[in-house]
Order: sequence, then structure tokens, then C-alpha cells
Amino acid sequence: MKTKKHQMSQETTFKPTVQEDRINSLDVIRGIALLGILLMNINGMGLPFAYGDPSIAGGAEGLNLKVWIINNMLFEGTMRGLFTLLFGASVILLTSRLEKKGAGIAAADIYYRRTLWLLLFGIINVYIFLWQGDILYPYALLGLTLFPFRNASVKTLFSSAGVLLLCGSLWYVSDYHKAKEVQDAGVEMQALKDKGTTLSKKQETKLEAWTDQKTKHTAEEINENIADRLQSNYFNVMLAKVKQNQIMQTYVMYRYWPWDILSFMLIGMAFFKLRIFHAEKSNKFYFIMLLVGYGVGLTVNYLETQIILDSNFNAVSIAKADQSYDLGRLFTTLGHVGLFMLFIKSGILGFLQKALAAVGKTTLSNYLLTAIGTTIIFYGFGFGLYGKLQRFELYYVVAGFWVFQLIASPLWLKYFKYGPFEWLWRSLTYQKWQDLKIKK
Repeated sequence: MKTKKHQMSQETTFKPTVQEDRINSLDVIRGIALLGILLMNINGMGLPFAYGDPSIAGGAEGLNLKVWIINNMLFEGTMRGLFTLLFGASVILLTSRLEKKGAGIAAADIYYRRTLWLLLFGIINVYIFLWQGDILYPYALLGLTLFPFRNASVKTLFSSAGVLLLCGSLWYVSDYHKAKEVQDAGVEMQALKDKGTTLSKKQETKLEAWTDQKTKHTAEEINENIADRLQSNYFNVMLAKVKQNQIMQTYVMYRYWPWDILSFMLIGMAFFKLRIFHAEKSNKFYFIMLLVGYGVGLTVNYLETQIILDSNFNAVSIAKADQSYDLGRLFTTLGHVGLFMLFIKSGILGFLQKALAAVGKTTLSNYLLTAIGTTIIFYGFGFGLYGKLQRFELYYVVAGFWVFQLIASPLWLKYFKYGPFEWLWRSLTYQKWQDLKIKK
């Protein structure tokens, strides 16, 4: 009887966040981050091998190059960074509310169940909805480590994040020096070969390594990639992407995401404890955040961008620029936080802020539906536009999604409490089907 009584208590006490308990500033900035992520993702969705290198596909001159420069300066990694900060903040938001209600060990049960279901959503997004750049899987996997940090001090959170960022930066430095060594050795071997010297097997290996490093994707590889995605049979496309998906969820997961994602999650937790996302700090605070963030971040990003442009997207120069990637990304993201919080506090464009808040409340649904929508637009079993648009033309697609999401999200929430995937996620997390329709 005692166990049954406890279960009944859980059902009536521990429920998803209701509308009245939501923090509007968090919803608005989450909506901005969700829309902003598509600015970068669209390049991986619609072009082959050209996410960071416009010289491979999509155009690297004129307007196409300007689009790449703007993205590299302002949005590369920063919209993801903003989204990741908010994920960390949501951990404190969820667990603190549960603990205030006396959830005890049930708080951990709910948190881990919620995170593991998110992991499954990520796997579905990659293998079923076909978006190899999915962020839900790494969020969930790294999110499993966050629960013990919920009561950590702000100092501990910032220090832990700093260590992770330092590790990531040192790895980038190591990558650059390795790439430079390969280039220097290759140049030396080529010079010997040009003089008529017969190279040893070891020297030939060095020359081959340099050739591989400086060689971009061939026309044959690009055409094969496009052909795979333009197949009219969905299952053929799905199978063609398995290898790339596995690389994203193995090598990329452990090479990049712990330093990139987990660090920002911890900073987001600290920001929530400092109530930065609550729009409770002074305008002066957010303005200083904006000035310092953009002052440092955009300076670093400009120097990185110039290094890459001067070398015509040479692999070694890209590695050289990446050494300061985390520094530029972090400060530019902080600049974004300052700017967006000033926007929220100002109250201007109230209709837009309400629409953005609605997008923020239905983030999971909007994220997954964007993956589904772009798959239909670009792949062969849909409209087949993969590899056919120039880089700047991809942003017509982005604009279309933005308009749809800003209109559809408020309309949906007029009749329903949650987005469709939010409803499913909450129902699975709390092991009880949640009410979806708003009762009038």
C-alpha cells in the first residue's frame, strides 16, 4: 500500500512545467537560437562537403563568398553555443523545480529518463529523418554527466568549463602542428623528387600524406555524394548515409563535442544560477556583455577568416585558424546573449517576441520538423534540390522555414499545450500520457 500511495503522489505532484511557471526570456532566446542554428545547418543539408569550405560546392565568389564570411564571423558555432547554454540552464530549471517539490531520488529518475529518451530522438533524427548533423544525440550523451553538477557552485561550473575549453583548444593546436609537419615534410619530399632523387618508401609515404592533406574532395566524390542523396528510394538514401552517420556519432562525438558542448552546458548552468537568462540583470550588464563579447569574439573571428581567405581555404591554414576557434566562438556567443537579452528587456517588437517565445516552447518539434522538411526538399524522394542550389540560394529555404515556424508555432500553442514532440517526450518521461489539447 505504501508503494502504491507513493506512486500516486508522484503522478499528482511531479508533472511537466505548466505555462504559468515558464520563464519568458528563456523561451524567447531559445526560439532565436533554434532559428539561428539553421543558418549553419542548411549548408550541410543542401550541399556536399561544403559546410565550412565554400570552394568545394555552392560557390566561393561574389554573394556566395559574402554569405560564408558573414556566417563564419557571426554564426559558426555561436547559435549552437547559445542553444547549448540554454540546454545547461534547463538542467537547473528542471531539477531545482523537482527538488523544491520534494522529489528526492525521483528527480534523478525523471532527469535520466528524460535524457535517455532524448538520446533515442537523436538516433531517430540521424537514421530515420536523415540529418547527420543532429545535436540531440550528443546533447543527451553528454547530458548524462550533468546531474551531479546541479548543486555545484558557479565557480566550479566556470572552472570545469574552462578546463574543457582549454583541452579542446590544445587539441586544435596539436592538429595544426601535425598538419604543418605533414606539409613541411611533403614540400621537402616533393623538392627531392623534382631534383630526380629516388624516394625511399618512408619518404613516399610522407609525400602521399601531404598530397592527401591538400587534396580536397574530387569531382567524382562530390558527384557520388550528390547521386547517393538524389536516389528516389528513401531506403537507398538511408543506407547510403549510414557510414557518415556512424562517423558523426563516434569520432566526431568524442573528438569535438565534449570540449565544444559540455563546456557550454556547464556555463549555461552557471548563467542560470546567476539569473543572466532571467532578464534580471541591468541593461548596463548586458551592454557590457555585448561589447566585450563582440569586441573579443569578432576580432578573433575576423583574423581567423582572413587567414582562411588568404590561403584559399588551404587545409593547414584552416587548422591554423581553428587554434583560436573556441575563444572566438565563446566570446561571440556571449555577445549574442547580451544583444538578445537587451532586445527582450526592451519589449520592442512584442509580436515578434511572442512568436519567438512560441518557437522556443516548441523547440524539439521545430528542430525535428526542420530535419524532416529539409530532407524532403533536398533528397531524391522529395524535391531533389541537393547540390543544385548556390550557397546564397539556400537562405531562401531558411527564410521559408523561419516564416512558417514563426506563424505555425503560436497558432499551434493556441490550441495545444505542447508541441507534438514535446508532448511525446513529456509523456515518455513522466510515464503517463499528458493532456495535449487546451480545454476551453
